[in-house]
Amino acid sequence: MADIKPTSGAPQAIAVTALRAQQARMRVIAENMANANSVSRQPGGDPYRRQIPVFTPYKTDGGQGVRVARVEPDRKDFRNVYDPSHPSADAKGYVKLPNVDPLVEALDMKEAQRAYEANLNVIETARAMEQRTLDILKK
Repeated sequence: MADIKPTSGAPQAIAVTALRAQQARMRVIAENMANANSVSRQPGGDPYRRQIPVFTPYKTDGGQGVRVARVEPDRKDFRNVYDPSHPSADAKGYVKLPNVDPLVEALDMKEAQRAYEANLNVIETARAMEQRTLDILKK
């Protein structure tokens, strides 16, 4: 006969890993949004580079969760704007602007918030189901 392991808490444990991952993702997005207009302090230097969280599977009690393994820089090109009077302008008069698109960041933030809420609902639903089971067993 197969060894049956109790799964109590497994959905919550998996959802908690996702909550932590989405929380970290929201921090990275907030940093990107805060630096959307940050340019280099030296003429011709590189401005802030958008950061991207990288998720990986994570073994947890009762199943497979997720976590942020690392944060990598986005390799998209910087935007260039002609402004020879700007202190960060290069010899040709161009200023490099960050490769952060505030609209993309806002949409990513909304997606991360929705994923966070969905995992929070998993925890609340699992807890309610366990409580209901206990109530039935008491009768």
